[in-house]
Amino acid sequence: MMKIETVAVIGLGALGTIISKYLTEKLPPNRLRIIADQSRIHNYRQKGIYCNEKSLDFNYVLPEPTEKPADLLIFCVKFNQLKAAIEDARFQVGEHTIILSALNGITSEEIIGEKFGMEKMLYCVAQGMDAVKIDNKVTYKNMGMLCFGEKNNAVWSDKVQTVATFLDSINFPYEVPHNMEHHMWGKFMLNTGVNQTVAVFSTNYGGIQATGEPRQVMIAAMREVIDLSQKLGINLNEDDLSYWLNVLTDLNPSGMPSMRQD
Repeated sequence: MMKIETVAVIGLGALGTIISKYLTEKLPPNRLRIIADQSRIHNYRQKGIYCNEKSLDFNYVLPEPTEKPADLLIFCVKFNQLKAAIEDARFQVGEHTIILSALNGITSEEIIGEKFGMEKMLYCVAQGMDAVKIDNKVTYKNMGMLCFGEKNNAVWSDKVQTVATFLDSINFPYEVPHNMEHHMWGKFMLNTGVNQTVAVFSTNYGGIQATGEPRQVMIAAMREVIDLSQKLGINLNEDDLSYWLNVLTDLNPSGMPSMRQD
């Protein structure tokens, strides 16, 4: 089983900043690489990046073939940035690189895998994070965790064990769900309900944690995803709805998803 020594991250939105901050504090210098083009690096260094009011100084690398590929590559971009990010990250992908995509939705793994090979991919969901990013400043109460794995994890693959061992070594919170596809659809259900509702009602997480019309609309939208999942054999149910509503209760009430911020 290989050992993860170097990690590359692409995307410094709220999630990418939180993950990169944590990794920077846990890993020796230069073992974490933040992939960015020259203009982004200039912008990051000129304006600074702050997380919970702490100034962050990352190890930036250009999208050029200047060093060995990373052992672990994590995508943290928005979906409309994914195509460009795949191109920028290509020199960090080698024969043994493991790739995680922390994007919302249920399609990014296949899109990335089409370029680099599905044998390098693990399915991934980031959950429980309540960060807000305004300009170059990220604030959060809960870091959340990564849930990852193969589609089925009744027996952990070498890739899953490799990533789990690495995350254990730095005390990064994670879970390996038994049925990763089902779990991804559950998160998709949560995003479908939460993100749109918070945006439409111009509220925050607190506005859908409390009883009222926004929460009713959110749950109705989530149940539409349950119906869709059953047509496709994923078979979300009311137990899944309860699980994800419980995840929602722990979020900072004043936080909000990026769709609302945008």
